[in-house]
Amino acid sequence: MQEVISVQQLKKSYGELRAIENINLSVTRGMTFGLLGANGAGKSTTIECILGTKKADSGKISVLGMNPVSDRKKLFEKVGVQFQETNYQEQITVAELCDVTASLYRSPASPDDLLKRFGIEEKKKNIVKDLSGGQRQRLFIVLALIPNPEVVFLDELTTGLDAKARREVWTILSDLKKKGLTIFLTSHFMDEVERLCDQICILKKGKIVFYGTVAEAVKSSPYDKFEEAYLWYTDEEKQFDEESCTIQ
Repeated sequence: MQEVISVQQLKKSYGELRAIENINLSVTRGMTFGLLGANGAGKSTTIECILGTKKADSGKISVLGMNPVSDRKKLFEKVGVQFQETNYQEQITVAELCDVTASLYRSPASPDDLLKRFGIEEKKKNIVKDLSGGQRQRLFIVLALIPNPEVVFLDELTTGLDAKARREVWTILSDLKKKGLTIFLTSHFMDEVERLCDQICILKKGKIVFYGTVAEAVKSSPYDKFEEAYLWYTDEEKQFDEESCTIQ
């Protein structure tokens, strides 16, 4: 299988704080890869280094055979990105935002087709800030897919969506994956990770504590359910219990 993302010995610090240390990842074409961990585990820093929006202290990164820093312009044409915290002009309409995004690429996908596929075609004339949280989230995924990318990065892609909408998004992404799209995602929904991810990497305090499949993560833990296994790897349940005791 062709390797789409390669990360070797990635390190990044902010002053005395070591954000990520010795991160090694390999993502092949057509794979859905999940980067997991509690808030502050190093997920955002890892993705930003992979995309070249932050410069790593050391390590080697390749995306589609290109260096994300020196080849950023060429890579821009082949990568889609959706982040949770995204700001746009308040008075721009959905259609205008999609058209502006499409104009940045040589061979974009049809915005109308994507809006229809994600169930928000009727919102084309609406101002972005007037959309509901779920509608805005679906729009951000559409924007990430407009470049007609070979690989797409999705950050908490179904936050704000109801159960039905989440499953619709899963189905669409599964169909795109079958056509060769490589998906790199973060999520706090373990059912989503189980449904979509071929491989996962769990971070804790900037270090990898598990790398493999969901089934392997469960097998290597004391639990028989993935959500419980994930909490065990990250110590999130322990932290929650300690915070609860403190509050009491």
